[in-house]
Amino acid sequence: MAPPHRVLFLCTGNSARSQMAEAIVNHRMADAWKAYSAGTHPTGFVHPLAIRALKEIGIEHAGESKSVASFREMPVDLVVTVCDSAAEECPVWLGKGMKTHLNFPDPAAAPGTEEERLEAFRSTRDAIAEQIPELLKAALNSKSGLSL
Repeated sequence: MAPPHRVLFLCTGNSARSQMAEAIVNHRMADAWKAYSAGTHPTGFVHPLAIRALKEIGIEHAGESKSVASFREMPVDLVVTVCDSAAEECPVWLGKGMKTHLNFPDPAAAPGTEEERLEAFRSTRDAIAEQIPELLKAALNSKSGLSL
């Protein structure tokens, strides 16, 4: 049986932050949520350091970079933008479902050695793993609730 709630994570490239959010929710909260991710300008790939950072916490992710257009007709309960400049780079969601925004730094933009860049991915992964489950639990417990 499919989880009763759907969440869509949006960012610009759909290569790191939204991919990590999708993978974490599908791995840790699959009993209550089915997560998807998309981008306004998809890169066409999932960043290898995002995959590596997820693997370090036991999550095998075989995602693909997808366009937000492919989800316009899919009913979702919640849309979460995860890019820092959502007002400029992420779309206004015109479909059904609540919309909210959480700021996460773009680890793909981090400078430095591969190890320093991986640390940026770890930091963003950990912030997502802490904040997204709290947001989804609050959405389920909200008196205004999700429009299901």
